[in-house]
Amino acid sequence: MTVDGAVREGVETASSGGRARGVLARCGLATRGLLYVLIGVLAVRVGFGVSDGGEADRTGALQELAEKPFGGVLVWAVGIGLVCMTLWRLSEAALGAAGPGGDKPGKRLAALARAVFYGVVAFSVLSFAAGTGGGRSGDEQSRDVTARALDVPGGPWWVAAVGLGIAIGGVVIAVQAVRRTFRKHLAMGRQPEGVRKAVEFLGVVGGVARGAVFAAAGSFAVHAALSYDPAKAKGVDDTLRTFAQTPAGPWLLVLVAVGLVLFGLFSWAMACWRRV
Repeated sequence: MTVDGAVREGVETASSGGRARGVLARCGLATRGLLYVLIGVLAVRVGFGVSDGGEADRTGALQELAEKPFGGVLVWAVGIGLVCMTLWRLSEAALGAAGPGGDKPGKRLAALARAVFYGVVAFSVLSFAAGTGGGRSGDEQSRDVTARALDVPGGPWWVAAVGLGIAIGGVVIAVQAVRRTFRKHLAMGRQPEGVRKAVEFLGVVGGVARGAVFAAAGSFAVHAALSYDPAKAKGVDDTLRTFAQTPAGPWLLVLVAVGLVLFGLFSWAMACWRRV
């Protein structure tokens, strides 16, 4: 093979790998958006008192999908989409993310953490689709996991550390949303200004709402560790319902729920225009 041929083959391989990563990223982001929209809508129903008893969490969203025509196929599609998200984040951990500084160790470690998170979520969704997940709510799963973790040597410290990490992560998510750091990941130079501003609005409001949920859930895990009471740990549904118990009442829950819907829409925008 000539030098020119080798170079051309290498470029074609890199281009093919880039396209594959792009497909994984966009499928994963679109799936994430769907889940957040469904969870947000379920939480809005809870806030307005029109819920049919369903959980405003991932399990509730999957059950909502499963009741639709071709629901089983849709749930499997969500699971596959989350596998795509996991593989995309793994590729970022192994090869570095797109953009300047994407190959820094900190960025790769963060990508690996996201890959683990989405891998766990993907396994849960695929188990649900296969009928082996039991349909247990996120609240039940959180309490069970916390109870088992508290019983291991040094368990309260581990639970507190994880909870603190989730809470700090939530604050970071909200701060980054306010600072609009997501703009560096978007390729929207050719889009009208109105579209860019709309996507920024979705990213800011949606990111703050998502960060608030993570921060609250993490603080409940820390509380469970300090009190050595797994019942204090809360999943997404219980965390969202807690917002309704504040002086602002159900309106704060509705506000956060609408924010989650907006984050879902933002995820769809990212699926269209994110640099990968």
